Parts: sequence; structure tokens; C-alpha cells
Amino acid sequence: MPKHGKQYRNKVDGLDRSILMTLGDAIKNVLVSSYAKFDETFDIAIKLGVDPRHADQMVRSSVVLPHGTGKVTRVLVFAKGEKEAEAREAGADFVGADELVAKIQGGWLEFDKTVATPDMMGTVGKIGRVLGPRNLMPNAKLGTVTFDVANIVKEIKSGKVDFRVDKAGIVHAGLGKISFGEGKLFDNAKAFLEKIIQLKPSSSKGIYLKSISVSSTIGAGFKVDPIDVRAIIK
Repeated sequence: MPKHGKQYRNKVDGLDRSILMTLGDAIKNVLVSSYAKFDETFDIAIKLGVDPRHADQMVRSSVVLPHGTGKVTRVLVFAKGEKEAEAREAGADFVGADELVAKIQGGWLEFDKTVATPDMMGTVGKIGRVLGPRNLMPNAKLGTVTFDVANIVKEIKSGKVDFRVDKAGIVHAGLGKISFGEGKLFDNAKAFLEKIIQLKPSSSKGIYLKSISVSSTIGAGFKVDPIDVRAIIK
């Protein structure tokens, strides 16, 4: 019994998935082999030469993609007074304080990202056990605990992607939609990879970019040559 369906096999027939490719060629092959009836997400997975068990080798940050993610992100902001008004003007979907905490405690979770002003973190801490496991807790390292709520809301709405290396030393991220086309996906991938390279821990020894692969949501994956990526970033 075949591992993959007929549509998948037809799309990858003739494509050599075992070789290392330039980023541009890999993106082309992802687009060519995409076959889903929905607009798939363009995904990237990067194996890093780090040991996440050590705090000084934890790679975690965010980047605003040049062409966004193609997703509508619902942003909730915990703020009061003037900052509440700023958040609303910037396009936040939900803004408030204690009333939002109570609503979340009641089981409501219809939002994708959260932002909080520093003075609200004591209040937000009451629902840390709810937000934390869902990666919804505001985090200063990701810029989501800030008094500059207008700017961060605009960044999230325009395509800000948060990421962190997992226990296996791999960073996963969605960098747009297949419908973006080759040029926009290349720009997004380049911006993401540039950020990853900037974050190389000083304590990380040996090869940093060990392997890179790109794929669509249910499509085939293709290997990107890290040497090509370094040349592009330079």
C-alpha cells in the first residue's frame, strides 16, 4: 500500500528531493508540488547546532515578514486608560483589563496573540496557567510586554512571526501562503533566515545551520543548501 496518495505522487514525480537546492529552487519545487484545494501555508524547518537545554543557547525571538503571513491575526491587548485607546486605534481586536481576565477565566479564548503593558502583568499573571500552555502569554523577549502597544499591534497585524527552538534543536515557522508566489515567499524566507543567523548564540560551537527544509502544509519537503543561504544573507 503506497505511503502517499496519487495526487502527491504525481506532483513529486521527477523531482529529486534528496539533493540540496538553492533557496529559490526549493521554493519553486514547493510551489510546483503543491496540490491541495486550499491555500496551503509555506513552512520552513531549520535544524540548529544548539543545545536548548542550556539557557544561553535558547534561540527565541520574532520577525516581521516583508509580505506578512497571509493569516488574519486576532490581537488582544491588556491595557488601561491612554494605552487602551492607543491599542484600539492601532487595530487591536480586543482591549481591556480585569473584564478580559474574567472572560478568559470563563473559558473564552477567541484570539491569536496577546499584548500587555508592563503594569498589567500582575493582573495577567492570574491567567498564566491558561495562556502559558497555549503560547498566548505576553512575553517581554518577544516584544509583547510593552508600553508601545500601538507599534506592536501594527507589527502583529502586518505579519509578525514568533518562533523558538524546540527540544530537538529545530525551529519551525509558517512564512506565508502558497498563493503569495515565488518572489514574496523568497523575501519572507530570506528575512526569517537572516534573523535566525543574527541570533546565533556565542556559546554555540561548530555548524550553526545544520539543515533547512521547506514544504507546503501537506506537500513534499525540499532540502535547502545552508551554504546558499549564507551567501544570500551576506
